[in-house]
Amino acid sequence: MCLLNKDKLSARLAAVAKYVPQGSRVADIGSDHAYLPIYLAKNSGIPFAIAGEVAAGPFHSAEQNVLAEGLSGVISVRMGDGLEVIKPNEVNCITIAGMGGTLIASILEKGKEKLGSVTRLILQPNIGANSIRKWLLNNSWVLLAEEILEEDGKIYEILVAEHDGEPLKPYESNLEAGLLFGPYLAPEQNEVFKKKWLGEKRNWQRIYQQLEQAAPTPEVLEKKQELLHKIQLAEEVIGNENT
Repeated sequence: MCLLNKDKLSARLAAVAKYVPQGSRVADIGSDHAYLPIYLAKNSGIPFAIAGEVAAGPFHSAEQNVLAEGLSGVISVRMGDGLEVIKPNEVNCITIAGMGGTLIASILEKGKEKLGSVTRLILQPNIGANSIRKWLLNNSWVLLAEEILEEDGKIYEILVAEHDGEPLKPYESNLEAGLLFGPYLAPEQNEVFKKKWLGEKRNWQRIYQQLEQAAPTPEVLEKKQELLHKIQLAEEVIGNENT
């Protein structure tokens, strides 16, 4: 789901937009129809944005939308893979929304040389946010804020990171649980968070029960241990709820 009208974003993209500092030079990677850069140009006064898209259809759609809004002087629509669309020192804020966490982490890893001038990352994975948290930690980015929300029956997380600070500080209480559940999301535990992780825990329990019937190969035993550990972590964070 994208724009509800010309000036209003979906809930998940609105959550991304609010973390873009005023005056930022933004690259929106996987921009789809360029809805986010258009919104930022019209409502947040950004001086420059790149709408990057790897697929021809969305790229042409983004071009048409930017032209129709009269924003060709502010938004540069570019076709390319990941951070390929950015020149060195061209932007100071990167947004990547609507992909899996593993893919977002790989985009950042492949384009690391483009991050020299970037002071803020705003990342919205559909799944696998833990992959992003691990990448941020391993590359000295500090997780500043997180949100979790549900829209149209799907759950999304937003992660905001900057370079300044101590990358391990958000994880002081429990590194492993923080990477999996989110060091800011777990203490707050809103209803969407509980829904997501109670569902995940039930899924892990279901898989574990299936493995109980399987031959006890080393791989099966290892998987069972991994699942038991995740279930235990979930129970430590959200309690032993079964509803």
